[in-house]
Amino acid sequence: MQSLVFTMPSPDGNEITTTNLKPRESLIDMPNHIIGFDGKDVWLHKKDTTSYKGNAKFYYNLMFYFYAMPFVLGDDGISYKDVEPLTFEGNDYPGILISYESGVGESPDDEYILYYNPETYNMEWLGYTVTYFSKEKGKEFHFIKYSDWQTIDGLELPKTLTWYNYENN
Repeated sequence: MQSLVFTMPSPDGNEITTTNLKPRESLIDMPNHIIGFDGKDVWLHKKDTTSYKGNAKFYYNLMFYFYAMPFVLGDDGISYKDVEPLTFEGNDYPGILISYESGVGESPDDEYILYYNPETYNMEWLGYTVTYFSKEKGKEFHFIKYSDWQTIDGLELPKTLTWYNYENN
């Protein structure tokens, strides 16, 4: 595969993300803005007078990274370690901790835990930390549920990503 295109509904209208997979150049076409990454620089184009309220450098790769999990977890500079399973609603999901070597990516102190279904081996949950803004190692994991896996051109991709709040275990 050379590219990946996906649409994410948002309250203001659809966001269409196109990513050139090998150099990771990307374009996110939103109702009021376009964010692009040319392989070197992130840029923002306003389609009208609406101000962009986010951080384009943080956002340009964010949804691609979450959507393309677990495939991006094969990038160079990644370490893997088995961790305790996640138990949710009576089901156990084995886990693999993913961490990065120093200097890899924008946030090398980010950590991910991929939790998978032990029968299908599909990723069902992703735990992740965010260090981009604080530049400090994350102490709390956030969780995304991956479901409704579908086959598109021979590749299995999730149809639904659901963010969960986590608090007090």
